[in-house]
Amino acid sequence: MRAPAKRLARVIGLVGSNPTPSAIIEIDHDKGNEMETVQDLTNLIVRESADWQSPPRYYTWTVGCQMNKADTERLESALSQMGFLATTTASDADVIVLNSCVVRQSAEDKVVGTITSLKPLKKAKPTTVLAVMGCMVGPNQQSQLQKTFPYVDVFMQPQQYKPLLDLLGNKLDMDWEGCVGTLAPINPEVTTYVPIIHGCDEMCSFCIIPYKRGREVSRTIDDIVNEIEHLVLRGVREVTLLGQTVDAYGNDFQNKTDLADLLEAVNEISGIDRIRFLTSHPNYMSKRIIDAVASLPKVCEHINIPIQAGSDRVLEQMRRPYTVQKYLSIIDTIRSTIPSVSLSTDIIVGFPGETRTDFEGTLDVLKKVGFDKVHTAAYSPRPGTIASRKLPDDVSKEEKQDRKHLLEDIQQTINSKINETYNGNQYEVLVEGHERGHWKGRTRTDKIVFFDSTAELLGELVTVNIQSTGPWSLKGSLVQN
Repeated sequence: MRAPAKRLARVIGLVGSNPTPSAIIEIDHDKGNEMETVQDLTNLIVRESADWQSPPRYYTWTVGCQMNKADTERLESALSQMGFLATTTASDADVIVLNSCVVRQSAEDKVVGTITSLKPLKKAKPTTVLAVMGCMVGPNQQSQLQKTFPYVDVFMQPQQYKPLLDLLGNKLDMDWEGCVGTLAPINPEVTTYVPIIHGCDEMCSFCIIPYKRGREVSRTIDDIVNEIEHLVLRGVREVTLLGQTVDAYGNDFQNKTDLADLLEAVNEISGIDRIRFLTSHPNYMSKRIIDAVASLPKVCEHINIPIQAGSDRVLEQMRRPYTVQKYLSIIDTIRSTIPSVSLSTDIIVGFPGETRTDFEGTLDVLKKVGFDKVHTAAYSPRPGTIASRKLPDDVSKEEKQDRKHLLEDIQQTINSKINETYNGNQYEVLVEGHERGHWKGRTRTDKIVFFDSTAELLGELVTVNIQSTGPWSLKGSLVQN
């Protein structure tokens, strides 16, 4: 029995702006009684046709970047609109989705281990649908993955949800395209991620992302604004606009549109208090974008702008088309335009051919700039990348770890000194939740703040007086307004 598209659409038409589709009821005037919700229809279909629970459950597991987290949330939105309920354990699920990352070997090993660990569960419960999505699944790789993991039912490239939804729609005899509206997260957190540009055109020699996520494709401003307006109705107060190269937003449009235009549009949305964006590329960090951060009241004074290495020779090998001096001049422009800005960066140590002198150049950049946060990774060759094909991995694992630890020690000292300047001052904090028995939130400059209060403050903007600091967070007391 295929659930009629029109019948489902009458219900789902409301789901786009309501976080609880199971609460939606419409009167069927033909029969004079309450029409089933999507959840009711799904329950009926499951009872009649499947070995699944009623209602069916899904479980998701995600590793990797913020874009992966956003992709998972969007798939969860589709599953919820189809009548599935979330569960916290794989063994209790009828559908299991693993969202993979292969940016580093450690991440890929974790994905392979997790897929392998589910083989006994799949054997014991063969009706369970097991799906793998994300960067492990590149173009033309499904057949090889199917040979390696024959018990996986479906493989999906990043943002390509249709293969799984088709499979589930067939199993439930449901026209899922008539059920699923906006993919905005159904139950988002107070702060959430919104992808604005997919893919990457940069082809850095160390990076696998362009091979997995494809060319850059920007979403329209209207589409993004519409999604954020839905998120506001579901309790979101802060959005982070996401892209592998977020400041390249709009470059693929025929009309001249850039990230500054999008920031201006999102700044006008009622109910959004804060806007962030990441990850930026030095090549596209224009004065126009910097001015937008400085002038728009909802855009936070925090910019992530990866340098990757502090050596021009290594940057050239990485295919990063800027010099250290050019990068430092961009930092000077940012700081002169936004004096209160906080800065974060990404650094790879132990890249092929990186000498000790090259590495010391990276440490010099750390000390000159004084970043608020540094994400550090030891180089890991990724099969298929330019570096893996053309550059020998000639820095030992031990040396990579030594460099990584030294850099992290220096950065910890820098963090401590920067955070000490917050002591004794008051800052606006957006409360994001509880952690270790305290309220936790962040300043506009992305500093984590802990404080105590018996009031219900989730999602509130509060003022906190900072009373102690450490390298990774601040502690304070709530200022009663």
